[in-house]
Order: sequence, then C-alpha cells, then structure tokens
Amino acid sequence: MPRGVLADAVRYTLEEFAAIVPGNSVEIRVPPFGAVQAVAGPRHTRGTPPNVVQAAPDAWLALATGQMTWDDAVTSHRVEASGARATLAAYLPFA
Repeated sequence: MPRGVLADAVRYTLEEFAAIVPGNSVEIRVPPFGAVQAVAGPRHTRGTPPNVVQAAPDAWLALATGQMTWDDAVTSHRVEASGARATLAAYLPFA
C-alpha cells in the first residue's frame, strides 16, 4: 500500500475510533501517522498518559477491520498496551 494511502487510512480509522469510543482515558498511538485519546474514564492532561496503546500502522488497520483479534495482536507483540484501561478488545473491530 502506498505510504500516503496508508497514512490516510490510519488517520481516518483513528478519528472514527475516537468518535465511536469517546473519552480521554486511553491514548492510541500509531506512529508515525497519528494518535488519539478515546475510551471513557479519567481524563489525562499532563506527562505520559497512564493508559497507552501503540501499534504499527498495518497492525492497527488489521485490528480496526477485524483481520486480527486484540488477543492475537498483544500475544504476538504487534500491539503494546500499558495501563489498567489499555485494552481495546471490547471495541474492536469497528470498521
């Protein structure tokens, strides 16, 4: 997939995810293309967020579209999740 198309797909799905699962308790990072805050709960305002999910672009898109499960992504280390609220299994797939 061309880099520009990949970037657009990641940014779009991140924005949609944040709209579907509003909140500020988990930061979802998909470097180098974007990051959003989502999931209801305590709001984070300074420093490193306590709940972070980070994924490579291809892993994020696979999760969003149901091509990979949350458990498989975490087990295979394609997704890093830290914090008590940093599980997105209940919200994926969504696209």
